[in-house]
Amino acid sequence: MDPKHLLMEPPPTVFVVDDDASTRGAITFLLESTGRRVETFDSGEAFLEACTPARSGCLVLDLRLPGISGLALQEELGRRGIGLPVIMMTGHGAVAHAVAALQRGAIDFLEKPVDDTALLERIDRAVTLDAERRRHDAVRRACAARIDRLSRREREVLALVVAGKANKVMAWELGISQKTVETHRARMMSKLQVSSVADLVRLEWLALHDPLGRR
Repeated sequence: MDPKHLLMEPPPTVFVVDDDASTRGAITFLLESTGRRVETFDSGEAFLEACTPARSGCLVLDLRLPGISGLALQEELGRRGIGLPVIMMTGHGAVAHAVAALQRGAIDFLEKPVDDTALLERIDRAVTLDAERRRHDAVRRACAARIDRLSRREREVLALVVAGKANKVMAWELGISQKTVETHRARMMSKLQVSSVADLVRLEWLALHDPLGRR
């Protein structure tokens, strides 16, 4: 990726969704005073109108919101392909709901009133996780794009090479000559820009799997 393009990308944003104005104000002051970029919303609906999958950073989300709840908003983000790491804020006695949020993918939860140091630590961790996710996604898309350039026969050869089949075995299974298999294999390796079976297996795995273990 062009370094100039990276410089043009906006810095990560901490999105704060809470219907309590004093909480939003306190968190905004804390984050801006420590050099972090922040945007606040008083409802889940307002946040959904403003956020897209391209936005980077993390989401600090109140569990109990008027309208769409924190848990419902978390589910809606998944449906929309918005992968921002979520830090859930809960009131006293809402631990069971916080556990449900963790089971649905939130990375952490904090009880109100939130400790400033703990919040900043969680935010920094979340932003780092988001950056890692975006890097992995970019690699996966690039690998998948290479595989998409292959012909149907080249993809068949790719699958058999990854399965550890020898050229003569591939020829028998595909009903073509070994020489034709070798031709398809050479073209496939060239299109994928790999020079060894190990590199080929790694590229195919990266295109199909999530290194971060997300569902």
